[in-house]
Amino acid sequence: MDTIGKLEAKRLEARQGGGQRRIDGQHARGKLTARERLELLLDPGSFEEFDMFVEHRCADFGMTEQKFPGDGVVTGWGTIDGRIVYVFAKDFTVFGGSLSQAHAQKVCKVQDMALRNGAPIIGLMDAGGARIQEGVDSLGGYAEIFQRNVLASGVIPQISVIMGPCAGGDVYSPAMTDFIFMVRDTSYMFVTGPDVVKTVTQEDVSAEQLGGASIHTTKSSIADGAYDNDVETLEQIRRLMDFLPANNREQAPLRPTWDIPDRIEISLDTLVPDNANKPYDMKELILKIADEGDFFEIQEHFAKNIITGFARIDGQSVGIVGNQPMVLAGCLDSDASRKAARFVRFCDCFNIPIVTLVDVPGFLPGTAQEYGGLIKHGAKLLFAYCEATVPKITIITRKAMGGAYVVMASKHLRGDLNFAWPTAGIAVMGAKGAVEIIFRNEIGSPEKIAARTEEYESQFLNPFVAANRGYIDEIIMPHSTRRRIALGLQRLRNKKLENPWKKHANIPL
Repeated sequence: MDTIGKLEAKRLEARQGGGQRRIDGQHARGKLTARERLELLLDPGSFEEFDMFVEHRCADFGMTEQKFPGDGVVTGWGTIDGRIVYVFAKDFTVFGGSLSQAHAQKVCKVQDMALRNGAPIIGLMDAGGARIQEGVDSLGGYAEIFQRNVLASGVIPQISVIMGPCAGGDVYSPAMTDFIFMVRDTSYMFVTGPDVVKTVTQEDVSAEQLGGASIHTTKSSIADGAYDNDVETLEQIRRLMDFLPANNREQAPLRPTWDIPDRIEISLDTLVPDNANKPYDMKELILKIADEGDFFEIQEHFAKNIITGFARIDGQSVGIVGNQPMVLAGCLDSDASRKAARFVRFCDCFNIPIVTLVDVPGFLPGTAQEYGGLIKHGAKLLFAYCEATVPKITIITRKAMGGAYVVMASKHLRGDLNFAWPTAGIAVMGAKGAVEIIFRNEIGSPEKIAARTEEYESQFLNPFVAANRGYIDEIIMPHSTRRRIALGLQRLRNKKLENPWKKHANIPL
């Protein structure tokens, strides 16, 4: 066989991973192989692989007889919609995707290249944790990856896609990336698996109950989204990447759209009900102002009282944060504050303007919230908005009460454009509570309470007092919301604002 023939034979062997039997086993579990996943994620023909022939160097426990080219991870670069990304995909067919020193060095290499070249990195995770036979070398490999996760944070987007079991060190690296997505029923994340849990705590729990997609998207908030299978998940990652810039020095790509920026939505004039206690769906507003109704929601199934996600307005990527009156009346609680704060900070890292849609009656009261640290969690969202220097446009649709008014990107937190609908009411608290405090010494009959309540509502529960002070830039008609935001984004495109120099802030964690 000639030299070129030998090379092709070796490449074919490397592409087989752990062999056809293990590939068939992967397919039987409803999962694709590492290379099949990369073919779906990247533009056709764009993937260039690195380190195809790397093998582990462990000689203990008979490992010299067990070597596979690539050593359980496929690394390289390619493009998504023509834009360069770096990738690594764990290969479960080789030692269960477990991490060796050589395996870690391959991942570190693409992490370094992505950081040097200012391009996003996407990791497809399907692995069994550290390779036990390598001991501390494997642990050290994880540490090297973690260090690079931290150095890249806020510099390039880092996306983790959990596509199989992930335990131990394989969950800590994703936890330090910007977004985590999972595949329902076939992916799991836990620090220690069900068997260890059973041994140590006597709890009998399944992998799904301990760390499945249903847990991490609804209870723990570890994952930002979950999809039904490998194919759908990878399609959605491609969609997400289209909203993001390559790095923190670039802007997200402007995309052409047939949706005109000054489109009028007359239906928004009747979105807010006449009854102040009646809910409405804030997602309707989001879909009607976004280009072509396209909205990529982040953490859709966690803390549903606040909505976060990406959209485009006049072709420009924006991050949208909106209170959801359909859940807890849109109150801010600990979970909602953490969820929104994380999202706001990501947008600020990567030059993505933030549009905030406000209908918030306040922070959720109660001992459960106070004992759970609502003060500090609420401060995270406040801190995030205060710190953000990207363009910030705020629309108050209805209630904006107390400290929650301040927190939700108010003018006082360096909001660039703060608009209110005519239905907006900005005050320290609602009319009933305010009347009971202000007039507690003179209230007796229901008629007096009603009269004082009406007086308070007419004087304070409107947008005109705030507009009079300059805290609201303009009271706008709901149907013109998209036009106002589009115009604002266009005119804020060259905004320059810098925070005082510091090594880093000390956000209330």
